[in-house]
Amino acid sequence: MSDQQRNKQIVRDFAELAFNGKRPADAVAAYVGPEYVQHNPQAPDGPEAFVAFVAGLGERFPEMRLDVRRVIAEDDLVVLHSLLTTSPEDRGMAAVDIFRLEDGKIVEHWDVVQPVPETAANGNGMV
Repeated sequence: MSDQQRNKQIVRDFAELAFNGKRPADAVAAYVGPEYVQHNPQAPDGPEAFVAFVAGLGERFPEMRLDVRRVIAEDDLVVLHSLLTTSPEDRGMAAVDIFRLEDGKIVEHWDVVQPVPETAANGNGMV
């Protein structure tokens, strides 16, 4: 398996465990390095901060779900293109998360999130 394929699997498994498995502490223990640089302005740096952030989302939105649609890798970066919903009735938010890995561990994260509108100028969808 190539490094890119391995990194894609690490990031997919991390997201699945943290969000859908509702086990962010286990996801961090398995897949995050000792340093975790966060570029999301709503979340502080550090592995423990990620756990608290995602656990807080899970408490507020117990039916939250991350549906990963695409995984793209280049060099030490992995991109997830996903639909994040807070309940089955929620149209959700289209999310693009970028992760940087070192030695098989996630060490940095950026994201861009946009609500899925009720109507669109085209029928292509956002995810």
